Amino acid sequence: MKQKILIFFLLSVFHFGYSQVSPKPQIEKSVNKSDAQQNRANDTLSTGSNRESKTVKDQKAKIQDYVIISHKRDTVHVDTTLSIKKEYKFNYLRKDNFELLPFSNVGQTYNRLAYSFNSDKLMPLFGARARHFNYMEIEDINYYRVPTPFTELYYKTAFSQGQQVDAFFTVNTSPQLNISLAYKGLRSLGKYQHILTSTGNFRFTTSYNTKDKRYIANAHFVAQDLFNEENGGLQEDNVAYFEAGDPEFSDRGVLEVNFEDAESILKGKRFHLDHKYIITNAKDSLASNTLSVGHIISFEDKYFEFNQDDETDYFGESFRTSALKKRVTLENFYNQVHVNYTNKTLGALQFNVSHNDYNYGYDNVVILNGNRITNRITGQILAIGGAYKKNFNKFQLDAEIGANISGDFNGNFLTAKATYPINEDAVVSAKLNTNSKAPNYNFQLYQSDYINYNWENKFNNTQTQEIELQLQSNKIADVSLSVSSIDNYTYFKSNPTDSLIKPYQNNATINYFKLKVEKEITFKKLGLANTILYQNVKDENNTLNVPEFVMRNTLYYANTFFNNELFLQTGITFSYFSKYYMNGYDPVLAELYVQDQKEYGAFPRLDFFINAKIRQARIYLKAEHFNSAWTGYDYYSAPNYPYRDFAVRFGVVWNFFL
Repeated sequence: MKQKILIFFLLSVFHFGYSQVSPKPQIEKSVNKSDAQQNRANDTLSTGSNRESKTVKDQKAKIQDYVIISHKRDTVHVDTTLSIKKEYKFNYLRKDNFELLPFSNVGQTYNRLAYSFNSDKLMPLFGARARHFNYMEIEDINYYRVPTPFTELYYKTAFSQGQQVDAFFTVNTSPQLNISLAYKGLRSLGKYQHILTSTGNFRFTTSYNTKDKRYIANAHFVAQDLFNEENGGLQEDNVAYFEAGDPEFSDRGVLEVNFEDAESILKGKRFHLDHKYIITNAKDSLASNTLSVGHIISFEDKYFEFNQDDETDYFGESFRTSALKKRVTLENFYNQVHVNYTNKTLGALQFNVSHNDYNYGYDNVVILNGNRITNRITGQILAIGGAYKKNFNKFQLDAEIGANISGDFNGNFLTAKATYPINEDAVVSAKLNTNSKAPNYNFQLYQSDYINYNWENKFNNTQTQEIELQLQSNKIADVSLSVSSIDNYTYFKSNPTDSLIKPYQNNATINYFKLKVEKEITFKKLGLANTILYQNVKDENNTLNVPEFVMRNTLYYANTFFNNELFLQTGITFSYFSKYYMNGYDPVLAELYVQDQKEYGAFPRLDFFINAKIRQARIYLKAEHFNSAWTGYDYYSAPNYPYRDFAVRFGVVWNFFL
């Protein structure tokens, strides 16, 4: 019933927005010869021919007019430049994955090389976190405002019989209404047996505001389908064949894996609407006050399912010997009402009240060793919160707070950030975050056809405190230093008696220190981009394991050719992390787990790349891990899961401004 009500409500909003269509505005900008011939590394909206240039000469929009709006209503404009940072983001996640280590096939999970404990969540998260790296949350969805239709096409080759694409289109049907459609798809067979991946992320967004801009609404619908075949990694007796580098096993499909009949599926859909109405505006008041009221409504329905044709000893005994299948679902219905008040003297204040209705679990209960394991965690949470923002000359203060006041889950958070620009080049900031919330749902309740994977727990809230200091400077460096303290940390680990995975809670305090330095040095046509991360963990139970050093260094050459029509960038990237007790991967849970039997890491990765920008097309060619054959076959993404071998991959990002 809730779904039907929400769908009807969102469709009503969309229909209202479409009814407000007005004539398309004319956007004028003169184009001169120097604009069309400037360095293609810069943002331009150059067309593809002289004939086209004459057609749009007096109606060409500025790149700054193509605006991307975040879920917090922050804005940036479309960026068509080619830089080293773009090279780092040209991957499946489309974000810099410096702190992540991918598995051998695109679309599989990632192992973590570093952590962040900055959180404003009050509720437990859905489980299967190892499958959520490409699951788009509310924070990952953007909204748009464009003067002309805008399209972006992303393509990159995968591993054996597959490809990955991300196609996006947005248009303003009027100055008040924007809609966008996007689909991100992947299919990749992979080099090893039974690791096919097939994923899809469909997004629809719409933004609407009245002509007086008193009413503003952003809404989206997202449907996601993430499918993975699971093989459990290499069999123990085949690990030696991989590490020996025997040419007979250079075809990775020859290596035996633990099983070939399992798969996992993560599916979800979400309806989300965030709208507000400005009651009084500073322009209408001598007191320069602004008062607005807003509402957020969101409904998400998702499930995770692990299927296997026949039981395997790898996961212990099972209730049945064939057709093993178990699905866990979560329905989450969220409402928030907030009031915002802005005053030049006081700053910006917000007060909000939210209601959360959740339903997590399975279709039936489990009786195990005479104990009854329930099948549902349901309830309702009422929470309050607030936010504050104020500029004191150059000094800016931001704060946010929230707490659950009724319901079965206790939770609270506080975030405070102070920012100060030292000069035009350097900005310093300090941030404090504290959080207390219940462990994720799959720590509290889990069911499976495998007997070991059935539990019901009452864990204490995980409590985190993090202090972060940042310096952002082009001349000096970008430096980030954080110190975290974690209590009641929950984790998965293999039981020493039978090596099977169980959830645990750390009864000791974990202290986590993290220092990250980024600096790019350029000299004429040469550049050297460096990122170095140092980490130190004090944990007497060894449950939070990270490498002490992680680094990435890129030496590159960049120049323009053919009368500035081609911008070329080529170089070598060196990546490395020190040895540590790398987390393992469990397919039944789709979670990473702690292991302390063997250290992994300390293998170099060298990538050679050639990138080019021709007008609005950015072309990428990379020889990944080209040193794999002569630096030793000791590279792993997780225990028994080898990292990627040498591969040459091609891709393109193409923007169209109509």
